[in-house]
Amino acid sequence: MDATRRAKRSRIMEESERTPEKEALGWRPQDSPSCAEWPTWSTREVCTFLCQQGFQDWAESFRENKIMGKGLPYITDSHLKELGVSPLGIRLNLLSCLQKLIQTSYYTMKVFNDPIHGHIELHPLLVKIIDTPQFQRLRYIKQLGGAYFVFPGASHNRFEHSLGVGYLAGCLVRALHKRQPELQINQRDILCVQIAGLCHDLGHGPFSHMFDGRFMPRAWPAKNWKHETASVQMFDHLMSSNGLNQVMEKYGLVLPEDLIFIKEQIAGPITSEEDLKPSPKNSKWPYHGRPEEKGFLYEIVANKRNGIDVDKWDYFARDCHHLGIQNNFDYKRFLKFARVCKVENEKHICTRDKEVGNLYDMFHTRNCLHRRAYQHKVGNLIETMITDAFLKANPYILIEGADGKKHVISHSVDDMEAYTKLTDNIYQQILYSTHPELEEAQEILRKVERRQLYKYLGHTRSKIKIKPEDYDKLPAGVAESIPQTSVDVLLQAEDFIVDVIQLDYGMQEDNPIDNVRFYCKDDPTKAVKIRKDQVSGLLPEKFEEQIIRAYCKKTDAKNLEAAKRYFVQWCMNNDFTKPQDGDVVAPELTPMKESWKDSEEEKDQHVENCRETTKSRTKLFQN
Repeated sequence: MDATRRAKRSRIMEESERTPEKEALGWRPQDSPSCAEWPTWSTREVCTFLCQQGFQDWAESFRENKIMGKGLPYITDSHLKELGVSPLGIRLNLLSCLQKLIQTSYYTMKVFNDPIHGHIELHPLLVKIIDTPQFQRLRYIKQLGGAYFVFPGASHNRFEHSLGVGYLAGCLVRALHKRQPELQINQRDILCVQIAGLCHDLGHGPFSHMFDGRFMPRAWPAKNWKHETASVQMFDHLMSSNGLNQVMEKYGLVLPEDLIFIKEQIAGPITSEEDLKPSPKNSKWPYHGRPEEKGFLYEIVANKRNGIDVDKWDYFARDCHHLGIQNNFDYKRFLKFARVCKVENEKHICTRDKEVGNLYDMFHTRNCLHRRAYQHKVGNLIETMITDAFLKANPYILIEGADGKKHVISHSVDDMEAYTKLTDNIYQQILYSTHPELEEAQEILRKVERRQLYKYLGHTRSKIKIKPEDYDKLPAGVAESIPQTSVDVLLQAEDFIVDVIQLDYGMQEDNPIDNVRFYCKDDPTKAVKIRKDQVSGLLPEKFEEQIIRAYCKKTDAKNLEAAKRYFVQWCMNNDFTKPQDGDVVAPELTPMKESWKDSEEEKDQHVENCRETTKSRTKLFQN
């Protein structure tokens, strides 16, 4: 009896679900597709889904154009127009419906437990990239290079930072897609942005920025090598050597267009998929991976416009965590307010006007990290010593690349197979080698291990910016500045190291906030500029400065005392600022510089301050 009742009810439901449109498409109840398997749907199953969702009027157009499940993520508003779907409201509803379907992922996402972002999910295509030798190499490259010798917690590597940037890139692009469906961000865009975030640091060498900032300019000056260029080359090598082109196509990416888009996000505009040189400046739209309407996508991973990008968000949070420094910027708040607005007929990522103070705090956090950690005087000194060791070892360390060809350390950047083998491990390879040619390099590294470091002489500032091409001349300038008072020893240029540190807000002398646009609560579509004087009177007047640091390679007391006087005399000769300990290390020299003397007014103020302090203390004890 119960079975008869159930069969009758099933027949009634079948008949009630039938419509003329569904009958025309050959729809049957048992054909109802599983949403979790949408990438495998045939055209008939796509049409069945549309009928179920109330879009039966346009299912016939999908059938005529043979649209299958794997094509659904890439349908845009313009595609729907061509299919005759109208008006705009219907198209937006259909796009929203397809997006919800796609979020019912057929693919198994892999979960990573990250100490900064918690449990993060990454698409299986990203996992395929992660599980390659070229990406796994990043496990053996310290994120902060020589800073680990100063900050014991700074042991994290480029590997985990890259995972974090890939994850945050997905967070930002999805937030924009959800908030503004009219941007027509599709699954291809999301995947490409995430892959660019994941692979943006593939080209880093041993000890990260030490390699491209210190070693390569001295080992191969004519090369003008940058790690961004190497990241693109390593990405190409990763793709070809692991056969990932077909895997990318399997997950819906279109080649070579999407590969170009990924590489452009990492290294900027390129003239072709092989050429890494920038496009001509007179080109209206220099990018080839995405049209100008989607230009805002290039601002997510490496923002050349104002420097607000997910790369910074991750290293702020991650580096502060490991360094034991407070992070004052919360990227999650930015995600809540990010939206795309038109700025002079171009689409750019903007944020709420009330967030302008937080963005100044973000760049101030960046500056503090450089002052306290990235440009730490001892950390930089150790990187200088490691660089000296690498330069001495460079001709004798041979790394095998493609076709069995061997390269010295500096030339391995031209062969990605060889470069894949070049990591921080080169430090131990030199240190423990038995080759007599490496004895000089080993001695420098042993000094690092024993903390027998070059000695710090002090720092100063120049009124005129020193150009990079003049950096190599500075040690000779110090050596020529023989103190006006007698010294017992004469020092040579090779005894000195002069390190010029550039500190800014990310865009040299420019204020990066001048390139940010904001929207107001009353009209979120209109982008406005907020000037510095509209924010606060306590913001910096200048956004760039140079700090000039000097070190001496000779560490005995006699040479060190003389070296400090050389440095003070050099500062006097070049009209630099007085070193902080100048009056202590060279009390007979500093009075000779008229501009270094305190004015009578400053002396009187100092005496008055001392008197007031004495009175306050006396009153305190009397009470």
